Amino acid sequence: MSGLPISVIISTYNAEAWLEKVLESYKYQDYDNFEVIIADDGSRETTKQLIDRFKADYPVNLRHIWHEDKGYRRQELLNKCIMQTEYDYILMTDGDCIARKDFVSTHAKYAEKGYFLSGGYLKLDMPTSETIELKDIENENCFDTKWLKENGSVSFKQALKLNANGLWADFLDATTPTGATFNNCNSSAWKEDLIAINGYDERMQYGGPDRELGERLFNYGIKSKQIRHKAIVLHLDHPRGYKTKESLERNLKIRKAVKDENRTWTDYGIVKK
Repeated sequence: MSGLPISVIISTYNAEAWLEKVLESYKYQDYDNFEVIIADDGSRETTKQLIDRFKADYPVNLRHIWHEDKGYRRQELLNKCIMQTEYDYILMTDGDCIARKDFVSTHAKYAEKGYFLSGGYLKLDMPTSETIELKDIENENCFDTKWLKENGSVSFKQALKLNANGLWADFLDATTPTGATFNNCNSSAWKEDLIAINGYDERMQYGGPDRELGERLFNYGIKSKQIRHKAIVLHLDHPRGYKTKESLERNLKIRKAVKDENRTWTDYGIVKK
């Protein structure tokens, strides 16, 4: 093994069909100095069985960190996972995001002290998400624009992301109007920086808790790097039954206080007040 050791944390909840595809994608990474941690927000027994099946011959260490289902508590679980990682650099992603083979190596390549990385994703529709089979992940058909057009749809912007490389990817990342924010589906940071701001705010549910964490990192003095045209995941479609008006409003209120008061710390994170 060589290169920066990375702990990849993948969030999941009762979505075995998607998680199987995601776990499959980490079998074919062109980088081997990483571990995979499944952050499981209370899934049923069949999720554990799926993970155990992969563990039998997985190319890297695969761990399953689970807590009881008491409603949406992903931020609490992610804080537990941060503290249990083996390595000092952490890559956050989701159990509905298939990783391209250069995904982990790209994060390793661009990791730098004083920065976090903000990667990109291609949001697929449900028919395309369901069409992708394990063999399409192994041979990377699902990252080919021609295959996507034949088996679903792909926009001009999506094709641009998939086909960008080298200086062209550098140019696109430098000129994109999209901010380099912290996004749970594809961002990475140093463990010491995440601990310094006390991790995720556990009061927050769906709707921006990752952005809020990134905003505190900014306030702490950490900058961000844009790699949305270099580090790519395919975001599989799914319903969002946990999205509520109340949680969105509460989260916006918390984020406003972080901005107005230049907060770096939350009293509702890894360390409780």
